[in-house]
Amino acid sequence: ASTAHRTHPDWTYGLPELCPEQRRKIQTAQRVSNPGCYPTGFILLVRPLIALGLLKPEQAIFVSALSGYSGGGKAMIKDYQDQSQTACRPYGLTLKHKHLAEMTQFASLQNDPVFLPHVGDFYQGMLVEIGLTSNHFAKPISAASITEHWQRFYHNEPNIQVQEPNHTAGLDGNFLEPQACNGTNRVDLFAFGDEQQSLLIARLDNLGKGAAGAAVQNLNLMLGIDEQTGLSAQDTHPRINP
Repeated sequence: ASTAHRTHPDWTYGLPELCPEQRRKIQTAQRVSNPGCYPTGFILLVRPLIALGLLKPEQAIFVSALSGYSGGGKAMIKDYQDQSQTACRPYGLTLKHKHLAEMTQFASLQNDPVFLPHVGDFYQGMLVEIGLTSNHFAKPISAASITEHWQRFYHNEPNIQVQEPNHTAGLDGNFLEPQACNGTNRVDLFAFGDEQQSLLIARLDNLGKGAAGAAVQNLNLMLGIDEQTGLSAQDTHPRINP
C-alpha cells in the first residue's frame, strides 16, 4: 500500500476498474500496489472521460475532497476522538500531496491537478469533487451525457454505482452524505450541472474501496477466486464481511 510503489513501472496498479485490461494485469502480476483513497475516487471520475476523448487531458483541473479523520493516521484519530479538534479543516496547502503522482498518471492527465483535501469530524467516509466548465471538454456535454458515458464504461463493474444525472433523491435535504458508502467496497459516481458547468463527485469509504476493500479485491484476483469474496457493494447498508 506504499505510495512509493503506486507509480513504479515494476508494480501493477491495483484498480481493476481502471480500464478493460487492468483486471487481467492484476491477476497475473507478482507485485500489486493498492491505490490511495483520494486517487481512487478521482481516477474513476476522470479516466473514462479522457479515454473517450471528452475531457481534454491538458486542461488544469481543481479537485477538492473531504475525508473522515481515520485517513489521517493515529495522531489525527486521537485529536478528533479526544475532541481537541472538531472543525472541518483543509490541509496539503503546499499543493504537494503525496497522491498527486498517481492521480495524474492513472487519470491520463498531462498536468497535475490542483488538489485541496479536507478532513472532517467523522471517522470514515469520503467525497472527491471536481468542478469543470465547458472549456475542459472537447465538445459541449451535459450531466446526462457524462452519466451515460460512465454507465457504459462501468456497466459490468459491481463496485461502481453510477447515479442518475443531477441526482437529488438520495440527498439529505440539500446535502450529500459522505458516509453513505461506509462499510462497503462501493463507489458512487454523481454528475451535476449543465453544458456550461459540471460538478463530478465520487463517494466511497476511505477504509473500504479506498483501502482494505481494495486490498481484498486485489488479493481475490491474484488468488484466482471470486473477486467479490468477502466484500459487499449492493445492499442498502452493506458491510465488509468478517
